[in-house]
Amino acid sequence: MADRFVGLMSGTSADAVDAVLASIDGSRFVVEADLSTPIPADLQTALRDLARAGDIDQLGSLDVAVGELFAHAVLSLLDQAGVDAGAVRAIGSHGQTARHRPRAERRFTLQIGDPNIIAARTGITTVADFRRRDVALGGQGAPLVPAFHAAVLADPAESRAVLNIGGIGNVTRLVPGQPVTGFDTGPGNVLMDAWARRHLGTPWDESGRWAASGTPDAALLDRLMTHPFLALAPPKSTGPEDFSLEWLDGVLASDGGRHDPATVQATLAEFTATTVGRALEAQPPDRILVCGGGARNPHLLRRIAAHGSGAAVETTEAAGIAPDLVEASAFAWLASRTLAGLAGNVPSVTGARQPAILGGIYPGAPPAVRALR
Repeated sequence: MADRFVGLMSGTSADAVDAVLASIDGSRFVVEADLSTPIPADLQTALRDLARAGDIDQLGSLDVAVGELFAHAVLSLLDQAGVDAGAVRAIGSHGQTARHRPRAERRFTLQIGDPNIIAARTGITTVADFRRRDVALGGQGAPLVPAFHAAVLADPAESRAVLNIGGIGNVTRLVPGQPVTGFDTGPGNVLMDAWARRHLGTPWDESGRWAASGTPDAALLDRLMTHPFLALAPPKSTGPEDFSLEWLDGVLASDGGRHDPATVQATLAEFTATTVGRALEAQPPDRILVCGGGARNPHLLRRIAAHGSGAAVETTEAAGIAPDLVEASAFAWLASRTLAGLAGNVPSVTGARQPAILGGIYPGAPPAVRALR
């Protein structure tokens, strides 16, 4: 019998909370409804400030604010779908990443969006804090979605790479007969979005039109490609603290900063595409399935295809799941794994010493208590 789960995802771009209502029955995974709830502009700004240098009071306040927004997203989704909260087995919440330091002396990863608030506001059991058990076992804590990619997007007849382009890019390699592998490739949209906010006053470069209007600067691209993360061997993961606007400003300043903004945007798109190409060049897949916000950027997809060693490039829509819904769906699926007592990480991806049941479980209100709300 199928159970319903809700998956919640707010990525490094921090522009919206994606919520998915899914029916899961063994290997069968069906998206029943979805809703994207925009993150208010003032909260987006506060989250970016926190990622740069927030204090404890700010961290605590935003933990509550994001938890409330996530709870609102769940209730809005269920209202839209006409589904009662009591019909949902659990919520899987990734949370909003505040800091990710997998290479620090005392490695850690921190996601906010208090799951106690989500469980209390919705009355639904919530599974959250998925990354830290993997880190405790020596892993990177990310990416965690490859297990879901392998479950729903693998094809025994061809080798595939599932490429998520959120703020950060990550790839999952699905090669028939081989272990699942995957890692963060480097920047996805994070630098392009930050540059567009600075120079266009918009959250992103719509469809990559601004980047397409410029010509990449080869010398600047070469300097960007010297980022030390790119030389690391997998398993590896990163975050916007590594590929920040401050880092980009430093690179630009190294030659006097005399660059036309459109040239920089074109170079940043080429930077993302080049890092993807480098990540896949050792064993090019037959097909690259793209998901995340970058799937809506035709210019970026064309540049990825140019670096893709002949692989077909299309979005995950072709494999039956909308590109904007893949990560939220993954956390609905991971929540189902946790409640079933099954491992959710892939050690060949994260580098953890062993498979592990991920996340903490925060019980929802029982029916009698829920009726009093």
